Amino acid sequence: MTRVIERADQLVLEYVSRVADAAHGRLRPDQRLDFVRRLRERVEQERGGSDDARHVKKVIARFGPPTALVDREIRRLAAAHEAAQPIEERSTAVIPVVVDAGPSVPPPPERRRLLTAGPGMTVIRGKAAVRARAAARGTAGSPRAARRREVAAALLSHRRETLAMALLAVAGLLIPFRFAAVAIFPVPALVWALGALTVLACEAWSFNDRMIGLSTPVVAYLAGGTLLAAARAGSGDIQSFLAAFHSVSGVLFVLGSAAGVFWLAHRLLNPPSPPPPRQLVIRR
Repeated sequence: MTRVIERADQLVLEYVSRVADAAHGRLRPDQRLDFVRRLRERVEQERGGSDDARHVKKVIARFGPPTALVDREIRRLAAAHEAAQPIEERSTAVIPVVVDAGPSVPPPPERRRLLTAGPGMTVIRGKAAVRARAAARGTAGSPRAARRREVAAALLSHRRETLAMALLAVAGLLIPFRFAAVAIFPVPALVWALGALTVLACEAWSFNDRMIGLSTPVVAYLAGGTLLAAARAGSGDIQSFLAAFHSVSGVLFVLGSAAGVFWLAHRLLNPPSPPPPRQLVIRR
């Protein structure tokens, strides 16, 4: 029992640590500490005192990737600053800009260009401006690189979900090939069934997301194949309808499998935001 509790607490600590690492360099130290503290309180509130590691994983998945949380916090701070609204003492402040405390002698002509900032920010001159521009050029591709690292980390940390999506994709890719049936079941159908069982066993997706990902290829195969076969066969006999169905249903299953895998991947990398905390209303 103690190991179960330690495992649940460790999951929370690891997630909060990843968020703190993502906020490093983007938020001021006091902002970062305040943001991490409030995030920890919110996670514990959503956790509801549960020591079940599976439940804690689901709670953490609803909060989303760490970089998305940091981006949301930065946008909140920027919006509060632009609206000139006072921020509560426990809230973080606007990100500062480094001030160059260099000499008052005018800089050389090649270093006389200024880096201007928005309201409440400081102008950087001289060598600081050159360093800032070099840093800006060096980090121009950082959001994309950070996103790639985030995707790789999400796939590695959700191996079961990654395996499930891979099985569904392979089932769609096997449609054009003609394999001998196993008993009476086609090979792509068996691979898809194995992928479906794996998806149902995953915990990172909600039940609705799993149903959407699994039903998309089935609906495309049955409903789409029936409609297109009826349109192509016209008023022909049943043999013409079946021939038309077999000629189009496989392609639709491939497209449906691709759409289902895309949906599952999207929801894995961009889980929905957690619901707002419920407030207790006392009526007098």
